[in-house]
Amino acid sequence: MSWIDQIKDTFLEDNRYMWMVEGLGNTLLITVGALVIGVIIGALIAIAKYFSEGNKRLRWVNWICDFYTTVIRGIPMTVLLLLFFFVIFVSAKDGVPVAIAAFGINSGAYMAELIRSGINAVDKGQMEAARSLGMSKGQAMAKIILPQAVKYILPAIGNELIALLKETSVAGYVAVVDVTKAATNIRNKTYDAVNPILLLALVYLVMVVVLTQLLAILERRLRKSDGK
Repeated sequence: MSWIDQIKDTFLEDNRYMWMVEGLGNTLLITVGALVIGVIIGALIAIAKYFSEGNKRLRWVNWICDFYTTVIRGIPMTVLLLLFFFVIFVSAKDGVPVAIAAFGINSGAYMAELIRSGINAVDKGQMEAARSLGMSKGQAMAKIILPQAVKYILPAIGNELIALLKETSVAGYVAVVDVTKAATNIRNKTYDAVNPILLLALVYLVMVVVLTQLLAILERRLRKSDGK
């Protein structure tokens, strides 16, 4: 049997290629959903730590944020995913929402440090100037500090997005048919140990390359908006 015939038998018979298409959809859904949750959690933690820094009354807020990031970053993603599916959301029948929550909470712990570093990179005089103009701390953070911080941390967030995309390959542990699980199912069904894995590697490579190019375009536009 030629290689072309083998590919046809592996992917075209019984429309098995649709397994990869459906799995790709779940992979992208988990990645995007987790990224949104991660950015929201990360921003909240970073802002909370910024305002609680040096404030004795808010020391407990800083402690809670540190506890969250330490615990989440200290647990491997696969273990965290299993905890969410088999312990926290034990009654869940669909693994996709559970995976989104687990990956999002895990991403939030890393996003928090990225966003906090971006906030700290903005000149502290910016906050003082905004306050002198009558803005509250919240208004100054939303309208002046965060927009500038984004420009500093965009490359790091892009790297986190790519890492998150590849991390979702373990979602199959909780009954999620992502693109990795789909390739595994095709391999088990056809006993073709090579072509499904090669296609899987190609799919991830294409996604990473496309994301890298989109992020590069976004960075160039941000630099142009600064007049650089």
